[in-house]
Amino acid sequence: MFFQSDLIGVLSVYVYVIVLLLITEKIISKKYPVMSRKILHIMVGNVAFLLPIFETRWIMAFVAAGPFIVFTFLMSSHTPIKSIRGKTSSAGHSMGLVYYSITWTILAYLFFDNMVVIAIGILAMSYGDGFASVIGSKYGLKKYNLFGDEKSYVGSFSMFIFTYFMMLVAILFYGIEFSYTILLFLGLIALIAAVIEGVTPKGLDNLFVPFVVAFLYWFFIIL
Repeated sequence: MFFQSDLIGVLSVYVYVIVLLLITEKIISKKYPVMSRKILHIMVGNVAFLLPIFETRWIMAFVAAGPFIVFTFLMSSHTPIKSIRGKTSSAGHSMGLVYYSITWTILAYLFFDNMVVIAIGILAMSYGDGFASVIGSKYGLKKYNLFGDEKSYVGSFSMFIFTYFMMLVAILFYGIEFSYTILLFLGLIALIAAVIEGVTPKGLDNLFVPFVVAFLYWFFIIL
């Protein structure tokens, strides 16, 4: 059954993402093409705060999230449509936002009854990984390369800090009660997320980071 709140949720997600795309692609990218993609990567994660609008699992997963798999693929470097090829990928790996959309769709379906889990996975991927890239590329003088992608120690530290901070924001937003145990586990999860981001090549961190972070939160704190 398609509830009115689901319709509002779908429209909210679509309008937000479309406006964000217009701002980054039509305005910011004219002067700062690389930064515009990074802003898009980070800010699209705010859909994590629209999740409570939805009442139906399959609507969130397959109507709100799922179509973006196709949309982001068509705007990647692998699209058969040459006129829009690479529109969302020039600042990073060509399939990054596609992986992003896949993870949101799967998390939305699996953890609909615990939306904070979905939100934490999305925010770790958007704000954590996004700021790791922004800060690492600007201030990361000392680099390391383990499996084909060059990363920086500053970027990995930023990944830890922003993932931890945004998990705290998610917990506050979803009304989860704080405890020292939760804070400790969140620190451990953020550390694992930073390690995964540092060792995962070719944009695959957009798959592994949100899944691992969401699963660890569910396992340590909810299960």
